[in-house]
Amino acid sequence: MIGLIGKKIGMTQIFDENGKVFPVTVVQAGPCKIICKRTLEKNGYEAWQLGFEEVHERKVSKPMQGHFKKHGTPNYRYVTEFRPRYGQEIDDYKTGDDLKADIFTAGETVTVTAKSKGRGFTGVVKRHGFATAVSSHGSHESFRGTGSIGMSATPGRVLKGKKMPGQHGNKQITTRHLDVVKVDAERNLIMIKGAVPGHRNSVVLLYKEQ
Repeated sequence: MIGLIGKKIGMTQIFDENGKVFPVTVVQAGPCKIICKRTLEKNGYEAWQLGFEEVHERKVSKPMQGHFKKHGTPNYRYVTEFRPRYGQEIDDYKTGDDLKADIFTAGETVTVTAKSKGRGFTGVVKRHGFATAVSSHGSHESFRGTGSIGMSATPGRVLKGKKMPGQHGNKQITTRHLDVVKVDAERNLIMIKGAVPGHRNSVVLLYKEQ
């Protein structure tokens, strides 16, 4: 489904005509240029390839420099493919078209994909929501510990998939059905109500759901 590559700016709040306040996440969506199209005949699938955030060619690898020159487009920091869905056709957009925030409208829902905040190596309380041990009645030394992780003689091992301490965050997260509250087409800003993964200035992908 067609969408945009954007950057998470931060959070703010806006008011509706009745004075009700809405916490929103502000995303700079686009402008993105369609670099090329993938077709069934040539590539075996259909998709639009979009570029976002122009950079100097020295910041782009040699293969990508050749790719951009082949299609006559500037050099971009981020390149992503979007496949048509929900009745969309590959010919709905042409190579070289500029896509901006105005392809979204207030009141519709979007799907957002981004990489979540990395929290490093964390324990089970923060990572999995385990309860802590009782702080009285003789407890000591392991208030936030995992506790027992396995059985005795049978099966005599730790089962696969056991929730334990480890790397937390820094994974791709997709959140669906988020409401678009407002669109500022002049500044390419989209205000979204809901949990948008990622830290400030992280790259997010916005997909149209209809």
